[in-house]
Amino acid sequence: MKYYSRHFVKPGDLNPAQRLFGGQLLAWIDEEAAIFAGCQMGTPMVVTKLMSEINFVSSASCGDVVEFGFEVVAIGRTSLTIHCEVRRKQDRELILQVDRIVFVALDAEGRPTPHRKAGMTVEQARLATEREQRLAS
Repeated sequence: MKYYSRHFVKPGDLNPAQRLFGGQLLAWIDEEAAIFAGCQMGTPMVVTKLMSEINFVSSASCGDVVEFGFEVVAIGRTSLTIHCEVRRKQDRELILQVDRIVFVALDAEGRPTPHRKAGMTVEQARLATEREQRLAS
């Protein structure tokens, strides 16, 4: 799994137990996962369709850096399903897992529309992404 972005845990991100508030972490995940999905699908016009069971494994405290890992697990004609893990950067301890987050690409009228990786297998999409990254650097 590749880790794509990071956030500092700040005092305003904490719950009364002085741990990272789960709702704040879920908001970060939704935003970061949407960016990842949009890059994969070739459009920023994506919406979250589904988040499967969320497993909070451990916690983070003020001053910790959390990082977000994503990988594509399924590709539909108008949708993309990703797996997400969040870990603490300092010791790589897993904080949270979401098995499936499904995003749907939308057209200008807000209707589901095919995306750039529609029809590809997960392996084909991975190779296409690696090729795009090589060309961009």
